[in-house]
Amino acid sequence: MRMMLAAVAATTALMLAPAHAQQQAQTQPCSTPEFRQMDFWLGTWDAHYTADTSQAPGGTNVITREYGNCVIQEQFDGGPQAQGLIGHSVSTYHVPTRQWRQTWVDNQGGYFALTGGPVGDDFILHTTRVTENAPHQRMVFEDITPDSFTWRWQSSADAGATWTDAWVIHYVRRAG
Repeated sequence: MRMMLAAVAATTALMLAPAHAQQQAQTQPCSTPEFRQMDFWLGTWDAHYTADTSQAPGGTNVITREYGNCVIQEQFDGGPQAQGLIGHSVSTYHVPTRQWRQTWVDNQGGYFALTGGPVGDDFILHTTRVTENAPHQRMVFEDITPDSFTWRWQSSADAGATWTDAWVIHYVRRAG
């Protein structure tokens, strides 16, 4: 009788395994298409501070997926042209607000909390203003191709009616 019960239990487990695996795949966190909206950014990039990307890059940026594919992590080294700026960010899609959230910190005491997402062909993240007097700032990823894009750090003195570039970086995917 014990052998028969064991055989029934084993057969039942084998029959339920595919259903369990399918259910687990459907409930995997961070598997919806929204979590792939920043995939254009993944990789190792050479940062150019002029539009002439045939010149040697001024810095590097390494972007990876971490924590079960739920977080995009950035390791930025701006090099000498960026006054030695080195920074780190983590970004994730926040399902309840349907926006991306990013936190940036750097070796100059900088901290930014940003939110946003795709806007047409661009990807835009706005800073969270901590006071009414804080400037309106944003980062814009534009002209996105598989091997390049332009990144702009912008500010606005008129609550976002017009934007001025403070920093522009032309990114080229590092070969090999």
